[in-house]
Amino acid sequence: MENSEQTLVEHLTDLRKVLIRSLIFFLLCFIICLVFINRLIPLLANHYELVMLGPLDVIRLYTGIAGSLSLGVSLPFIAFQAWLFIKPALSDKEAKMSVLFFPAILLSFVVGLLFGLFIVFPTIYGFLMKLGETNFAMMITAREYFSFLLMSTIPFGFLFEVPLLLVFLTSIGVVTPDMLRSIRKYAYLVLAVVSALITPPDFFSQILVMIPLIGLYELGILLSRISFKKRVAVQQDIQPNDA
Repeated sequence: MENSEQTLVEHLTDLRKVLIRSLIFFLLCFIICLVFINRLIPLLANHYELVMLGPLDVIRLYTGIAGSLSLGVSLPFIAFQAWLFIKPALSDKEAKMSVLFFPAILLSFVVGLLFGLFIVFPTIYGFLMKLGETNFAMMITAREYFSFLLMSTIPFGFLFEVPLLLVFLTSIGVVTPDMLRSIRKYAYLVLAVVSALITPPDFFSQILVMIPLIGLYELGILLSRISFKKRVAVQQDIQPNDA
């Protein structure tokens, strides 16, 4: 009983250290982003002329952008801290497998951000602006512009990690390619809901986002099939040796 209580205390202490280190790293990134915010905004604003509706909007905008960028930059560090925390509960195989996934997770997150920044955002934003300019003089507030920008980029950083997640779950035996194929229609329904949540309420935007999401799920099934075949081959090699 005493040992279990000590173990619980140790786990809570380790969790506290993880949270403190992650928070400190996030705050450092937040401060750096605020220092360079005046250089970042012209890059993100592109050629659009943006307006502010009041002095408080400047503070909200700057802190919102800095917070979002800091979270994106901090995620790899936070993920690594979380991995260190759960590592004792993983088997050697699961620990090694998860380490191999870290570079791919970071790369896929960056690719997702770039996809949102250079494809999704300009396409949807340009379409809606032209649609509005047909009957109205469009005035773009900085708050609305950057909210739309963040909504069109950050979610794709996470969504582009879906194939890797499916591969990892396959490698540790949680899912199989047949299982993923059997729930395909339900997965498509979930992706349709996700595309509706992260896009404006128009059919064009939702279709533009849903198509790559479906492609990511199908890519996940393909990679899952490859991972499953390797896992079966390894198990077949081990069984004769054990015999």
